[in-house]
Amino acid sequence: MKRLLLLAVLVLAAWFAYSEIAGSGDATTFSERVVIPKGASMRAAVESLAVHEVIGSTRLFRWYTAAAGSARTIKPGTYQFPSDAGYASVLDALVTGRGIMRTVMIPEGFDLRDIAPVLAKALSVSEDSVRVAVTDTTWRRRLNVPAASLEGYLFPATYAFADGTTAREAVNAMLERFESVWKPEWDARLKAMTISRHDAITMASIVEKEARKPEERALISAVYWNRVKKGMLLQADPTVQYALPQHVDRVFYKDLEVESKYNTYKYVGLPPGPIASPGEASIAAALAPADVPYLFFVARTDGGHEFRTTFAQHQQAIADIKRAKRTKQAK
Repeated sequence: MKRLLLLAVLVLAAWFAYSEIAGSGDATTFSERVVIPKGASMRAAVESLAVHEVIGSTRLFRWYTAAAGSARTIKPGTYQFPSDAGYASVLDALVTGRGIMRTVMIPEGFDLRDIAPVLAKALSVSEDSVRVAVTDTTWRRRLNVPAASLEGYLFPATYAFADGTTAREAVNAMLERFESVWKPEWDARLKAMTISRHDAITMASIVEKEARKPEERALISAVYWNRVKKGMLLQADPTVQYALPQHVDRVFYKDLEVESKYNTYKYVGLPPGPIASPGEASIAAALAPADVPYLFFVARTDGGHEFRTTFAQHQQAIADIKRAKRTKQAK
């Protein structure tokens, strides 16, 4: 009887060990992110894996790593493991670094020309695969985007993508972030302003590119919406920069002749779509412009702007800024 009981215990132990080492076969969930700091020992890494329930037994995993001869060869980084990850795959990830998450920061105001190479490099994919992903028709229908691409809807944030993430999966994650950031009360603002969400994101992208001081976002939004209401040209330099085939830091008079619907010095109203990815604050400003009559603004040397209602006032503001600049240079 004792022999049978011992045999049963041994069989159960062997089964447990095999299931831990080979994996559970359930790939429906993922662990929390596990951070392995630079210089961390295998013992510290194992404790962290156990805390995040990646492994069930620290002792058994240490035995396994010792047998595999990998006690000192782990790579630091942020990992995320599927629920079917057995000891072999977990250890392989730690040793080779294949399980490390790829961190990608997309700043506010980046457009697709900026985003494509950043994503491609981080994910080790081609830029063409990113460009294909951002024209996805399913997402364009879901977000009601009338433009040819998802420009403006790839929400700017810091992302952590698992090793092997495709361009399409990364773009999907950025679009899902956009949807999660969009507030229900903003839909009410769309109705009150009688505009579409595409209009709002387009305006928000212009505000994002123009604003250097957070407190000016609502004022800049007001200027452009006031111009739209009056049927005036927006004359927004960032839209011209977007229309040009290559990036320029400063718009010159010759650039204002570029033939494009995005050239708001030639075409009245909003451009066909966003010119960059706006952050939450710029979206909020586009939907809640300041209650001011301003129609013009000009940049000061400190990064802020002077806002005026009439063209004569605007011209005077330009002259004052130039005079102040000359005075400063003369000192």
